[in-house]
Amino acid sequence: MQKVICIHPDDSMLVALADLAPGDVVTWNGENILVSTPIKTKHKLARRAFAAGDLLTMYGVVVGKATQPIRKGEAVTTDNLAHYASEVEIGESKPYTWTPPDVAHLDEATFDGIVRADGRVGTANHWLIFPLVFCENRNVEHLRNALEGPLGYATNDLASLTFQLLGEDMEAPKPVVRPFPNVDGVRIITHNGGCGGTRADARSLCKILAAYADHPNVAGITVFSLGCQNAQIGMFKDALAKQNPRFDKPVLIYEQQQWDSEEKMMKAVLQDTLSHLKEANKVVRRPVPLSHLKIGVKCGGSDGFSGISANPAMGYVSDMVVAVGGSSILAEFPELCGVEASLIERCVEDDDKRRFLGMMRDFEQRALAVGTHFADNPSPGNIRDGLITDAMKSAGAAKKGGTSPIVSVLDYGEQADKQGLALLCTPGGDVESVTGIVASGANVVLFSTGLGTPTGNPIVPVLKISSNSRVAAKLSDLIDYDCGPIIEGKPLPDVARGLFDMVVATAGGQYKCKADRLQQYDFIFWKRDISL
Repeated sequence: MQKVICIHPDDSMLVALADLAPGDVVTWNGENILVSTPIKTKHKLARRAFAAGDLLTMYGVVVGKATQPIRKGEAVTTDNLAHYASEVEIGESKPYTWTPPDVAHLDEATFDGIVRADGRVGTANHWLIFPLVFCENRNVEHLRNALEGPLGYATNDLASLTFQLLGEDMEAPKPVVRPFPNVDGVRIITHNGGCGGTRADARSLCKILAAYADHPNVAGITVFSLGCQNAQIGMFKDALAKQNPRFDKPVLIYEQQQWDSEEKMMKAVLQDTLSHLKEANKVVRRPVPLSHLKIGVKCGGSDGFSGISANPAMGYVSDMVVAVGGSSILAEFPELCGVEASLIERCVEDDDKRRFLGMMRDFEQRALAVGTHFADNPSPGNIRDGLITDAMKSAGAAKKGGTSPIVSVLDYGEQADKQGLALLCTPGGDVESVTGIVASGANVVLFSTGLGTPTGNPIVPVLKISSNSRVAAKLSDLIDYDCGPIIEGKPLPDVARGLFDMVVATAGGQYKCKADRLQQYDFIFWKRDISL
């Protein structure tokens, strides 16, 4: 087995594919390197000696500055390397050229999508329930509990185990025949917003909730309001009209302070929602071209292999989706720090180049204003598994976006309405980022992980992609697809094409992602407090 790998010919470091001990000799490109310190799998060793202040590269870009001398063959760690990202300016550049992957065999390919009245296509047909303010989270959950079991959507019920542990005999619940087989689920959103914060945060929340209501994966919505909160019903309706002036889905809104009894309100809510579910059930899947795919790409719980296996495979899938006429969304601006220059070169429009760089600088300045920095982005888990600087993490994270041209740069909650790859400003936090990706219109999310994560979404399937086979086997209930074979030498395009097939099966309803099986329906909207 190969002990090390070099990602880019000009890189200052090699990546360990197995644990290395002092005295081991590794070979790359005909060069022998004597290992001088213990080096764990996924961590890096220096290809040559460096002095304090020298810049080190990975993926062909600068990812850190030596804080002390580093010997050839020594482990590169947080003790001797600090985050460093080169300054970027917009200058003259040649038009970006791109060689897309060969997708000729997909010319007639389709998936079974949910086609809405306006022609937009979803990958699921959900009824969505949410509050305008956290005070109504309980009523949202009560309605969910009243619907999920009787309608056959409840899974992973631990109640029977509770009775067993108490020593009580309990007959296993009988399977429920779903009365609305064409409705994929009754999904809820709960949150901690809507009041007590700034009016700007209330407007931001309403904007994101309106985007979710308008998403083609949603058939209609049930909304709870208390009445006195910042996020007023009128504010939400204004956001919905701005989101889509031709919005025509059922909207059921209930304001508790207008009722003299919570019980009466809840009975009315239940009756009305069931009535509209009958209409939602009339929608059936039908074949649509692959150009209706709109994927989002995200990473979380990343490790030292993420940028070598899972992220590049997802990038290849992103390129395939763009090549068949679909769209892709690359988010997480703190995890694009250090690779801005290469992304700017790929922007089709000069305005997008300026907007991207302006957003990155604004984000970083707001971080500095509260005493933090992009350098604080890598988590302890990232660092333990080899991602020791933000620029190093970013260089691997950017691989999720493939190589296609960038057709738009979006702020949080803005719609990705152009065919091609979009950059979306979100924090790196898993749920905040996925929430934003879905709000921008993604109908399937690809989420790479080297350590494992349970992240999902209420209305869009989130496929979990492992960077290594160990985590895929250990967390098989969470992981949908294993890119570990790339580390073992399997050609990346072969692995990526298998992932693309899973995306198509998921979009068409033939594959149910692990997050949905486990009911991992996470939602956190990004308040413009700094969140790295």
